[in-house]
Amino acid sequence: MLDLLAPIAAAADLTIPAEHRLPIAVVGAGAIVDVAHLPAYRAAGLHVAGLYDLDEGRAREVAARHGVGRVYGSLAELLADDRVAVVDIAVAPQAQPGIAREVLAAGRHVLCQKPFAPDVATGRELVELAAAHGLKIAVNQQLRFDEGIAAARAMVRAGWIGEPTTMTFTVNIATDWSAWDWLVSTDRLEIVYHSIHYLDAIRSILGDPVTVFCTGSRTPGQLPKGETRTMSTLVYPGDVRALVHVTHENRTGDYEAAFRIDGTEGAIKGTLGLLYDYPHGRPDTLQVNSRTLPTDGWLPYPVTTRWLPDAVAGPMGSLLAAVAEGGEPETSGADNLGTLALLHALYRSMETGESSRLGEG
Repeated sequence: MLDLLAPIAAAADLTIPAEHRLPIAVVGAGAIVDVAHLPAYRAAGLHVAGLYDLDEGRAREVAARHGVGRVYGSLAELLADDRVAVVDIAVAPQAQPGIAREVLAAGRHVLCQKPFAPDVATGRELVELAAAHGLKIAVNQQLRFDEGIAAARAMVRAGWIGEPTTMTFTVNIATDWSAWDWLVSTDRLEIVYHSIHYLDAIRSILGDPVTVFCTGSRTPGQLPKGETRTMSTLVYPGDVRALVHVTHENRTGDYEAAFRIDGTEGAIKGTLGLLYDYPHGRPDTLQVNSRTLPTDGWLPYPVTTRWLPDAVAGPMGSLLAAVAEGGEPETSGADNLGTLALLHALYRSMETGESSRLGEG
């Protein structure tokens, strides 16, 4: 049985070949850069040439902690550094499109944070701008590269559970949003800043749904202005369905963060360890039950890496591979337009109380 797991592990491998590695500069020195981006890039053998943040003191502190040799005084100074081939933008969403335009105009490849853009039209503009400059643009949708999700996707593609029929994410946790002032005050919260991970992972396995239904709500006494509890149903052609059920107001400590993919010949189930003790987390789990192998019950897959920081190397590695070899990154801007369209369809449904077709509105 171990020999059957070898190609699954290979599909989830985050190794970035030495010949693909190019110097990177990072815009933003917030918590995600500190605890995820820079540790992941260092572990992957990537060279971060420099760091820029509006708060230069914060940038210097983070750079020193991770051995980054240069802190830029401005975006213009960063873009004047001829060493830099790729710019990783990790800033608040409203600032990202403007920075991305400047980076592309300066001839650098771009990795954007999710959400890629405030709307599909702006996302499409950035994709077209990158193409016009002959550059690559990708989005840091790193859950696709989490080892448990990547291995599950490889099992589905190998036919281990037959034709997939259902995919579900069930997440019941407590999230302290107070660390991000701008998130506390935003009208839209859970779908666009959290469930976006699960929705993009579902797209990577099942593709784009035709129709969606979503309901969202708040919990009495919660701090954030936006929705913190959501149920999202994705309807595909035929009988294929997906469900994302998330709450961030668990007040009893019995957290759950699980996913499952059912198929005509078996099922795959796993947990997202990061969310049980965020941000430290615990190891993910993954199991498969297959009649096509067969597995004689549930077969554990040995997950050896974590969503954060490890999977953050995935989108960057895919972008660097596209630069080196041609083609598009797995989480290209063009692909992410589908995730943006899905988000907006879910919000339309939430606001109207009716199902919404992708592409409407």
